[in-house]
Amino acid sequence: MTTIRRFCCNDLLRFSSVNLDHLTETFNMSFYMTYLARWPDYFHVAEAPGNRIMGYIMGKVEGQGESWHGHVTAVTVAPEYRRQQLAKKLMHMLEDISDKIDKAYFVDLFVRASNTPAIKMYEKLGYIIYRRVLRYYSGEEDGLDMRKALSRDVEKKSMIPLKRPVTPDELEYD
Repeated sequence: MTTIRRFCCNDLLRFSSVNLDHLTETFNMSFYMTYLARWPDYFHVAEAPGNRIMGYIMGKVEGQGESWHGHVTAVTVAPEYRRQQLAKKLMHMLEDISDKIDKAYFVDLFVRASNTPAIKMYEKLGYIIYRRVLRYYSGEEDGLDMRKALSRDVEKKSMIPLKRPVTPDELEYD
């Protein structure tokens, strides 16, 4: 049985095996601690029996006005636990928090343009490619900014794709 719970400080010492996937971004400890302190509702871990970490999701809420949105900073599942819809459950949890608690207009995420399995999964979850960000990953690989409108965005304005790619310096950050 899988347990999904809030991420805690001790998990930082136990989750490195989940990050071994070459497509998963690994950050420094202070980055994870900042998310844990500022957006604890957006940071969850999935555990298998025996307290083995299966995967996690880390995100935040940011923006202003109609750009107020939930953001998926990282979602990853250990290879041995994939294809069990765990990422889907974690994504739905973050979407529900963004929609019902923080009243966001949409949820967005960035994914490597080469990560076809993840792109297909996100599309099945209702995300669209909003824009391409040139050289987003380490100044080398393009990223795709994918979005899913939430209930507050009745007209689905947040999902109207941009017609041209952008560069990382054109992105708006909070």
